[in-house]
Amino acid sequence: MPDQTNPTRQPVPAVSAGVIVLLVLTVVMLLALLTRTPPHPPLEVPLFALGPFLGASLAVGAAALYLLGQASRHGVAVAILFALTALVSFGPQKYLDPNLSLIWPTVVAGQAAVAVILVWSILDLRGRRR
Repeated sequence: MPDQTNPTRQPVPAVSAGVIVLLVLTVVMLLALLTRTPPHPPLEVPLFALGPFLGASLAVGAAALYLLGQASRHGVAVAILFALTALVSFGPQKYLDPNLSLIWPTVVAGQAAVAVILVWSILDLRGRRR
């Protein structure tokens, strides 16, 4: 459903692009986990199971992409939630990972996508209140 407060509102392309980057990276990590392709994520992560978490994260990302495409006012909020879930896989804690030399491109791309989503979403939300 399009944004009812502004029928001419356009989606934020940078946020959509960030969501697409994180969706691709998350799918790749899930496939690496399932196929045990090195360097795959650990099969068990304290506090939760990684496979189901990645599945839930992908579902949130798909919802964000759909809502952004519909220019829904909720799309940006769901994109922020997706970016936060992606930090489990691509957050700054990965710089302490012993496999950083093998996973750094994914970490850098993931963090850049999260930054784009957060910055552009905040700018979009601030601009909408004016």
